[in-house]
Amino acid sequence: MKILKWLSVADRFYKIYLDKQLAPFGINSSQHMFLIKICHSPGIQQDSLLNMFYVHPSNIVRTIAALEKQGMITRSPNDQDKRTWKLYPTDRALSVCEEIQTVCEKTEALLLQGFDEEEKKLFTGLLMKAGKNITTELHIERKEEEFDD
Repeated sequence: MKILKWLSVADRFYKIYLDKQLAPFGINSSQHMFLIKICHSPGIQQDSLLNMFYVHPSNIVRTIAALEKQGMITRSPNDQDKRTWKLYPTDRALSVCEEIQTVCEKTEALLLQGFDEEEKKLFTGLLMKAGKNITTELHIERKEEEFDD
């Protein structure tokens, strides 16, 4: 039960910490990874986010709507499939994307504070393996390379 407890503690408190760090940008810990991906991949299809972030489709819709309302992204219909949307970062998002990434990197560094390089690689690999185990058990299929992000 120690693993479950400490996964929960780390998850809960890193989100609180990250929310405080991201507040000046008008986003929160559940939005940053979507915004960074959209900034790095302008025109990305909204449904492709499902395979990247392991969240329920309704969470993606809600997050995209919030980012759009905050003036961080715009949506346009996909010419090839009118049922789907393409997502684009606004100038506002592009102007803060690098700073948001820096905040995320600093948060990750805080979580790994005191780890040497080998421990960081080992921890990351083990955490990814644990993630793969639980998603496999729940029959959540993703492409192998999507576990690398």
